Amino acid sequence: MEQKSTQTQEFDDIQGIKEPGVKKNRNVFKSVLDGSFMGKDQFLDRMPYILFLVGIGIAYITNTYHAENLLRERKKLELEMRELHPEAISISSQLMQMSNQTEVAHLCKENGLEMHENLDPPYKIVLKPQDVKFVNRKVIDK
Repeated sequence: MEQKSTQTQEFDDIQGIKEPGVKKNRNVFKSVLDGSFMGKDQFLDRMPYILFLVGIGIAYITNTYHAENLLRERKKLELEMRELHPEAISISSQLMQMSNQTEVAHLCKENGLEMHENLDPPYKIVLKPQDVKFVNRKVIDK
């Protein structure tokens, strides 16, 4: 009788029927190394989800790489801006000095231009109410 029970137990193992309390010794590491886990239905059923996770992982890596490149570029531009700031201040002060009215008059005389400094003060133009309608027209008749 014992022989028959062991025989049915062997067939039960082949058919995948488990007895309560008996655990099948699985070597997961071995199945991953020899690739036998890829042929199982459980793995094939989960394949779309696994591919989705791989896609998200690739997108995450790409986004991180792009963000790091932007950060490096920003740091490089900030450093370049710090280096050029004193030069910009110097050029700005030179331009301010050269645009003074007396400096412009001096440069005009020095270069032989026939321009001279206006010594008359500016005056205000006052219009009478009847002259305003002529100003608003495109062509003023004479």
